[in-house]
Amino acid sequence: MNQSFYDKLQILEPEERKLEEMERLKAMERPLLSWYRENARILPWRETPEPYRVWISEIMLQQTRVEAVKPYFARFMKALPGIRELASVSEDELLKLWEGLGYYSRAKNLKKAAELLVEQYGGELPASYEELKKLPGIGSYTAGAIASIAFGIPVPAVDGNVLRVISRVTGSREDILKQSVKSGMEEKLKKIMPKDAASSYNQGLIEIGAIVCVPNGAPLCGRCPLSSVCVAKAEDLTGVIPVKTPKKPRKAEDKTVLMLWREGKVAIRKREDAGLLASLYEFPNLDGHLSEETIYSLFGAKAAKVTALPGSRHIFSHVEWSMTGFRIDLSGTLEGDYLWVTPEEIKKTYSLPGAFKAYTKLIR
Repeated sequence: MNQSFYDKLQILEPEERKLEEMERLKAMERPLLSWYRENARILPWRETPEPYRVWISEIMLQQTRVEAVKPYFARFMKALPGIRELASVSEDELLKLWEGLGYYSRAKNLKKAAELLVEQYGGELPASYEELKKLPGIGSYTAGAIASIAFGIPVPAVDGNVLRVISRVTGSREDILKQSVKSGMEEKLKKIMPKDAASSYNQGLIEIGAIVCVPNGAPLCGRCPLSSVCVAKAEDLTGVIPVKTPKKPRKAEDKTVLMLWREGKVAIRKREDAGLLASLYEFPNLDGHLSEETIYSLFGAKAAKVTALPGSRHIFSHVEWSMTGFRIDLSGTLEGDYLWVTPEEIKKTYSLPGAFKAYTKLIR
């Protein structure tokens, strides 16, 4: 960027900073890159930004905090150090490695993509933004992140953090949840991002959104390298921008979780192949909050003992489960499509989603 332009910008009074949108975006480059060099967090996937490591970290970081991802990333890399290992791993082993991260379709798409990479790309991620977008589970953001961080290709990586930062810098009142707004921002950034520093530029914007222009709470404008060009800061609009359509209320569902025990083993079953928690194992459960009397009536003489368990609650993106539970010690066989497993097998082999965490803990 032109040095004199940036210096002129620095000395303008707030009321004089009536820059065009693209000028503001161009003015971000020098302070952004300088700030990132000094303030980038040390993260395991940044230390060795190889394509496979970048890909796995970006998928794990979707909907998940950095600190929560770190141990999962280390365990995943140890068990599946490359694309070929990921392509050949069993689904049960893969989901066990993913257990607790949630959004399990991410893990399934990783395996599907790895299989395609082995079949069509010689077991390597392609150094192409367009080719990356063809892989299962990879959209424009993830393709941009891999392309820029691992291969240095100058394409934007616009996630929620970047949408928030750029909306505030430009003073945009557009709804950032609209795909058209995200696509428009990608096109603008593509025109002005540096060709020789794509990785630092994208990661710098993401980093500012994560630790300065934070997603929850007031932004730390005093620590932001972009504050001098930020419309929201100058006009005291950080509480208004970004604009997001209010989320619809979550659907509330009541569940009764059944921990069926027989000869030292507990029953689990596999969910349907489509829908919420598709193809994952679960403890049998019934709709509604059932009473102990109802449980005895359902199992009859086979229920040698019924013990009430603590309630639990789990929030999905669109649904919230309110759960009660019972341990049912059985005195005979039970018909049904159940898999009877030991506590050790639950610990080492079978992955149960976090929705059942309160009950899984009772086994362990």
